[in-house]
Amino acid sequence: MSVTTVRLQPEIENDLEVAAEKLHRSKSWVINQALKEYLERQEQEQDRWQETLKAMESVAQGKVVSSEAVHGWLRSWGTEDELPPPKSDQ
Repeated sequence: MSVTTVRLQPEIENDLEVAAEKLHRSKSWVINQALKEYLERQEQEQDRWQETLKAMESVAQGKVVSSEAVHGWLRSWGTEDELPPPKSDQ
């Protein structure tokens, strides 16, 4: 395990101490958990951004699904005749 030094603002240090006490954990544990969650969120955001760019490229190429097809599909959810997700015409 490596050691990293971080300068904290006094109010963050106080909140960190309170959180660690409430959780009966060390400040190091709380910081590690917070960073782990932050990095996971950042990765998810990057994945979503890549999916958005891919979707925008599909739209630019005319690969779209009509709103009628989407609404029909949504209305079928939970019925015995549930439809498969609609696909673009291209």
